Amino acid sequence: MNNHMKGQLKIIKYDSDNLFETIDIAAMEYPITIYVDDEEFATIVCSPTNLQELVIGFLASEGMIRHPGQILSIDIDENRGFAYVHLKIKQSTNKEFFSKRMIGSCCGKSRQFYFYNDANTAKTILTNHLMSIHDCFKLMNQLQEDSIDFQQTGGVHNAALCTNDNILFSYSDIGRHNALDKLYGHILQNKFSVKDKVIIFSGRISSEVVLKISKIGVGILISKSAPTTLGIELANDLGITVIGFVRKQKLNIYSHPERIIEAENLSCTEMKE
Repeated sequence: MNNHMKGQLKIIKYDSDNLFETIDIAAMEYPITIYVDDEEFATIVCSPTNLQELVIGFLASEGMIRHPGQILSIDIDENRGFAYVHLKIKQSTNKEFFSKRMIGSCCGKSRQFYFYNDANTAKTILTNHLMSIHDCFKLMNQLQEDSIDFQQTGGVHNAALCTNDNILFSYSDIGRHNALDKLYGHILQNKFSVKDKVIIFSGRISSEVVLKISKIGVGILISKSAPTTLGIELANDLGITVIGFVRKQKLNIYSHPERIIEAENLSCTEMKE
């Protein structure tokens, strides 16, 4: 397990009528404040790993940049919790286009998706990529098995970019949005093609999560958790296949079932009946 992801705590534990002192492992929580061209942009509460990927992915998700080539420099002061980003062409951080806000590690303060930057960066996904239900279970099982951080702390979310057969790379964070931003940052930094790729995810599928998937450009999102109604409405609008509750050989297909081989001839109406 990454030592930057965990901390040791002395606790009192009750187990089967026994009360005793022991050492437990907990996920670390770390705030980082991002400055863009010397103006404070946002503070993110996150896991203190892969901070450069997080900052790049977050700025791209927020519409501040489209690709890392727009960044002149990025300096991260891990000890003090600051990231200083300078862009090649300075952009306004005026609240007319961006909202300066605290991004919590879990739900936090909700971000509305009708901001100017979301309207300009969200993409409708048109991929014809297909996968099977068996592929969904196989990838979810692999994500669970590989997540040592979660197994030891129970306090992190995971996001992975995959082919139908394998996980290509994954990131963990105490915040589900942060895990996706780290994934996005890696994709952008490495100019990685997302054509015919899938995202496996551990968190709830909210409208914010669907927007991030749209901006990344992936057409299939698979999660072990639940969606929200607004998340599904947005997924239908943006052409994203959302699969949730992938657990114990069961799953729910909520939108665009045509990309799942066994369901491609069924409409959502038919599947509900």
